[in-house]
Amino acid sequence: MPGITVPPFPSDVPTHPLLVIDYERIKAGDQAEIERLWEAATTFGFWYLKNHVAEQEVEAMFKLGAEVFSLPFEEKLQYEQGDSGRSFGYKKMGGNAVDASGLSDASEFMNIAKDDVLAFPQMIHRDYPPTVIAAMTSVVKPFVCKSLEINNTVLRVFSHRLGLPEGSLEALHTRDQQSGSEARLIRVPPMPGKALADRPTIGAHSDFGSLSFLHNILGGLQVILPGETEWKYVKPIPAHAICNVGDALSVFSGGILKSAVHRVVPPPGAQAEHERWSLVFFTRPNNSQELHALVKDSPIIAEAVKQYPEEKFNTRSTAAEWFSRRIKYQRLSNRVGPESWAASRGMEHDPGAK
Repeated sequence: MPGITVPPFPSDVPTHPLLVIDYERIKAGDQAEIERLWEAATTFGFWYLKNHVAEQEVEAMFKLGAEVFSLPFEEKLQYEQGDSGRSFGYKKMGGNAVDASGLSDASEFMNIAKDDVLAFPQMIHRDYPPTVIAAMTSVVKPFVCKSLEINNTVLRVFSHRLGLPEGSLEALHTRDQQSGSEARLIRVPPMPGKALADRPTIGAHSDFGSLSFLHNILGGLQVILPGETEWKYVKPIPAHAICNVGDALSVFSGGILKSAVHRVVPPPGAQAEHERWSLVFFTRPNNSQELHALVKDSPIIAEAVKQYPEEKFNTRSTAAEWFSRRIKYQRLSNRVGPESWAASRGMEHDPGAK
């Protein structure tokens, strides 16, 4: 948690040298910085973001996470997301598979829907523990609104660079339409020892939605960048968010924007002896939006899709259907065999991700 002392990230662990993007310069329209963001999104699909001015909101959310996860297990289970393909609510440790063999995950989540936060005190999707309800206005909403502002700024940049009409990508991710967008609190218990060093606590995947805005203190996030085959850590940097492109945005762009495969394993070195806390906001498309390349709106995208099989960027799914399928079939309660894991997959494109 922020404010506690943890061992430093080991210096001898291979890491990805992600680009560091300055959000304030992006907001100001700095063309050199916008070019660097475009390079990161079209080459790696991951980048660090500094000067995002969300540290206060992030700190408050981490404190809320500590309160939520300290609740009795039986109380948290009253808000479990269930097995029908819904994400919002509590996900118990061991509820999801992390690979095709059916190995269980080692993390617990509390997912809070953007729609519920913005409509509060009305609830669109579900109820939450009293601890979350009490913090909805003072803690959760400021974080969600700040995250939406940041991700929408990035979407505006991408719309322009993709040759789309102004506001195109924002129109697919509106505040007033229901979506799978959510804030997620994550806790992973300490997992020391070499035997557990490579055991995924969250399985290899590409993100379901469009943009992810992640904050963590300890290592554990590993990425296979497009065109590579080796897992490498992404080193946490204080006051820097880790951002990445998800499947939906990769589809909309005809593969121009890259959705990289990633997973979470125990933190390296002495960090493995500590609880791992993370916070992320997922921006996902409006539920009714069909997921396909926006070839009719951009000659740049129309040209890009020509290098791929015709059906690669036609999912024949709405965002809601895409999201529900992936959530449903990674649940161990719904597991039939390896085909269940396959049914939960998205645009994962690297054979090394299993």
